[in-house]
Amino acid sequence: MVIELFLDSLLPSPLLPLEGSLLDVGSGAGIPGLPLKIHCPLRNTFLLEPNSKKVSFLRHVIRLIRLEGVYAIRSRVESLEKGTRYDMVTARALAEFGKTVECCAPLLNHGGLLVLYLGARAEENLKESERFLEGHHLRVSKRISYALPGKRSQRHTVIFQKERETV
Repeated sequence: MVIELFLDSLLPSPLLPLEGSLLDVGSGAGIPGLPLKIHCPLRNTFLLEPNSKKVSFLRHVIRLIRLEGVYAIRSRVESLEKGTRYDMVTARALAEFGKTVECCAPLLNHGGLLVLYLGARAEENLKESERFLEGHHLRVSKRISYALPGKRSQRHTVIFQKERETV
């Protein structure tokens, strides 16, 4: 659990701003949002999760470890108020690549970063989606390819930057 959830969540953290707003879409048990918040406590972090039991769990964890500036929100990404924007958006195991980008890209500020934990199919997804990404004004900023200790499969986390506002 420590390696697959926490270490994997924290790998892009040194490449992200220390401050700003971060939205973790489909947060589930708070992965990657909570580890990223703990690592950089100045970020205002929003954990978006539609399941009320998971939101109750997140709120309990937030209270238990006395985190400030982190909020569990019970909602679906499609239901967020139009015009709400964040400096960083993360998604891990949310949906297929195209659907994830479609849901998350409009939530980014100009210059904002979209952090996707893509697993083994990252290169394939990126090659198939070049025009799609351009349509959402996203460019690949950083690619992190790695294997977790004790695991054979190659994993990929990709950080996209939003180059301009979507009209």
